[in-house]
Amino acid sequence: MRLTDFWTRLEQTFGPAYAGSIAADQVLTQLGGRTIEQAFAEGESTLVVWRAVCAAYPDRVPAQLR
Repeated sequence: MRLTDFWTRLEQTFGPAYAGSIAADQVLTQLGGRTIEQAFAEGESTLVVWRAVCAAYPDRVPAQLR
């Protein structure tokens, strides 16, 4: 998954303003206690990060975006 696709999916799921907050502020246990931004800064793949988002917010991520 391309980085632009990741951000598009995140914005579709949470809205443009809230997606940025999720990426910067929410620590995900599925990412080893890191935020999305920290995971990317440390070289984590977009697919791994997206799967972590899906696992952390199963009721929020639409089925067609999983």
